[in-house]
Amino acid sequence: MNFSEIDFLLTITTFIILIVILMMVLVYGVFVKKKSELLLSQQKKEALFEQELAISQVEIKEQTLNYIGQELHDDLGQKLSVARLMTNKIAMADESEKKNIALEINMLIGECIQDIRNLSKVFISKQVKHFGFVESLEREIFRIERLELMDVDYQINNHHLEINPDHALILFRIIQECINNVIKHAKSNKILIKIEDHLNFIDISIMDYGIGFNAKKRNDGSGLANIKNRAQIINADFTIKSTENLGTEITISYKKPTQWKE
Repeated sequence: MNFSEIDFLLTITTFIILIVILMMVLVYGVFVKKKSELLLSQQKKEALFEQELAISQVEIKEQTLNYIGQELHDDLGQKLSVARLMTNKIAMADESEKKNIALEINMLIGECIQDIRNLSKVFISKQVKHFGFVESLEREIFRIERLELMDVDYQINNHHLEINPDHALILFRIIQECINNVIKHAKSNKILIKIEDHLNFIDISIMDYGIGFNAKKRNDGSGLANIKNRAQIINADFTIKSTENLGTEITISYKKPTQWKE
């Protein structure tokens, strides 16, 4: 083998090595870029989730405070006003009437005490994390029934659902918004709330028997777009079916994460 052949082989070998090195550098560059994009995307998702979590916490607190203010004014305030008027009658009443008035005042005060206890069950900080998703939802149902807003048909196959507490807060807020939309817009005297726990997911159905609406003409009505966005953040599917004059059915399918931290 002469020198020209050796030079040629060295040149070819060097060229091939350079090509391989270049390809490795390119592959590594693409890998690093993709990894950076994934990390950036994950950071954005986490930031969006934290923002939605904070918004949900504020909304729940505001709604709770509004509810308590209304109850204090409309219910407790009226009962205490009646009790005050009855105490004024005692001075002008005879002995037999005084006893009856005292009994009525005692009953009113007893009702007020019970009302305060009921309110204390609602006035809670970090409601969902403290009590759990199911109990928080049942407290919301208790509120609806107590205020006689609608008849509630509540069905659940497992009272010990396993849900990431942060996800549970947003999921609870989604359901709360759906229920409030029914109360405000559906003109229904009954609502069905059904929760079915499966191995890898949880199905939640909220059905009313009200006026319904044309879903094609009202894609983002009643805050539905906002609810859908919240569902996507916690990896849940949100669907709505509605027929005018027949009612509306909302389905939320929450996929259970494989792992989550307390």
